[in-house]
Amino acid sequence: MSARPDKPTFMQKIAASLKAWRYGSVVAVFLLVVATLGWRLVDLHVIDQEFLRKQGDVRTIRVDSIDAHRGMITDRYGEPLAVSTPVETLWANPGEVDPEDPRLSMAASLLEISEARLRQRLRDYASREFIYVSRKIQPSLAREVLSLGIPGLYSRLEYKRYYPAGEVAAHLVGFTNIDEQGQEGIELSYNEWLSGLPGRKRVLRDNRGRLIRDLSLIRDARPGKDLTLSLDLRLQYLAYRELKAVVQAHKARGGTLVMLDVSTGEVLAMVNQQSFNPNDRTSLSPGRLRNKALTDLFEPGSTMKPLAVAAALETGKYQPDTLIDTSPGYRRFGRFTIRDHRNYGELPITEIISRSSNVGVSLIANDIGGDVIRDFYFRLGLGQPTGIGFPGEAVGVLPMTDKWRPVEEATLSYGYGMSVNALQLAQAYMAVANGGIRYPVTVMRRDSIPAGERVMSERVAAQVRDMLQATVEVGTGKRANPALYTAGGKTGTVHLVGARGYEDSQYKAIFAGMAPMDNPRIATVVAVDAPQGGDYYGGEVAAPVFARVMSDALRLLNVRPELTAAEAEVRTPGPTGEQG
Repeated sequence: MSARPDKPTFMQKIAASLKAWRYGSVVAVFLLVVATLGWRLVDLHVIDQEFLRKQGDVRTIRVDSIDAHRGMITDRYGEPLAVSTPVETLWANPGEVDPEDPRLSMAASLLEISEARLRQRLRDYASREFIYVSRKIQPSLAREVLSLGIPGLYSRLEYKRYYPAGEVAAHLVGFTNIDEQGQEGIELSYNEWLSGLPGRKRVLRDNRGRLIRDLSLIRDARPGKDLTLSLDLRLQYLAYRELKAVVQAHKARGGTLVMLDVSTGEVLAMVNQQSFNPNDRTSLSPGRLRNKALTDLFEPGSTMKPLAVAAALETGKYQPDTLIDTSPGYRRFGRFTIRDHRNYGELPITEIISRSSNVGVSLIANDIGGDVIRDFYFRLGLGQPTGIGFPGEAVGVLPMTDKWRPVEEATLSYGYGMSVNALQLAQAYMAVANGGIRYPVTVMRRDSIPAGERVMSERVAAQVRDMLQATVEVGTGKRANPALYTAGGKTGTVHLVGARGYEDSQYKAIFAGMAPMDNPRIATVVAVDAPQGGDYYGGEVAAPVFARVMSDALRLLNVRPELTAAEAEVRTPGPTGEQG
């Protein structure tokens, strides 16, 4: 008789049922996941293809900037003074460049950079996607480096500022930094005007950042606006040449020359020594950056005597032929003594200027009072900004007091106890040259004559011009005669101020004047700092520079000569005999 199997118990039946349910649940979930993924694949590839396209674009479409072209700076005739030229910038993706790549040695040699530093930077910034390798280099050099085929090395177009006139116009034009942002001069003061607005574009790049193609333009780059200066590059060159020559010949510390158009107030030339080359600033010293014509102040000395006399003539108390007794050739104010070159005795006011008599002009100043002279100087633009808008311009000092001491009135009349910059002095002489009108000075070209302010009568301006012409013809300024033209002006020689006050053996030689005298066209100021050797007077050092510059400048401006060659030869100057 066979044995019969035991019948499953109730609990065994429940356990078997749970096992089957779990198995079925797992299979059902698996099938559901598979079905969901399958449906999503069908949805993305067949129904909703736009989603995948957009996700792909997010990873490959980029927005790049487009460099803007900085505005050009030109002289009044369109000659370029500052231009932006296209160049290439090499950059690298350190994640793609092998720091041990032997081709990096050749790249570093071509770019004249340190190979060790280049390799180390690639190691240090391996986690980044961008570093500069060499900025703003010649496109031909960039192509040569890229031809090495180094993976991860790329280039992009940029612009570099170039200054065709070099050091000749450096102080006025100024310069930019590597990102074409103004740092000095016109480049700084008109930076917003000259700067362009960068553009933006969509580009397609591969997963290594390499450009595949341009897709669309978001915003075009807007170039900066151009600037036309009042500068005449021809006059700038000759002024720079003559100033540099005199500084070298006299082993001077430096010098300044400013030339103004007397009928418009435009700056035609503005040069300084020592200068610098804005295209090569590898060994640039900060002291060379100053535009001394605007930033450096000095006591103008005897160049103020004609202006003090003009103030006296304006009062009506004096005429050019009024006699002033300058005996015995000196005056004492307590422990302070002023002297003339010698005892001139009685002099008409015209000769007080031509002989540069300190005693004579101080007597006039004490008679009319310090307020009259000071107010007249102020009307000429001294002791206040010129309004030229140049960074770092110094205002100068024009003293004011409730009660003038006689010695203060005396020194004010011959240019001590006050300070000006070269442009202010040129502006004051401009008013004498053009018949008594003070025009606002500018470095921008003007297409029309601006509204000026009358600061002296035409009669007084003409009288002072006659005195200045006599000073050049027979007085202390005889070496300022330009060939074939008449000129008028005044010499000045002042002690330089050092750490302990006036330096006994260091001087500034100055000449301020105008030409031609039948119808003045140009006013010019020349100042030479600390000329060495036996010659240091304004009539010996600065006046000859004025003569050479004005002679060439007037010819370049097509001003008709006033004298024949024979007449010019007769008046060839010898020693002045007297110094101012």
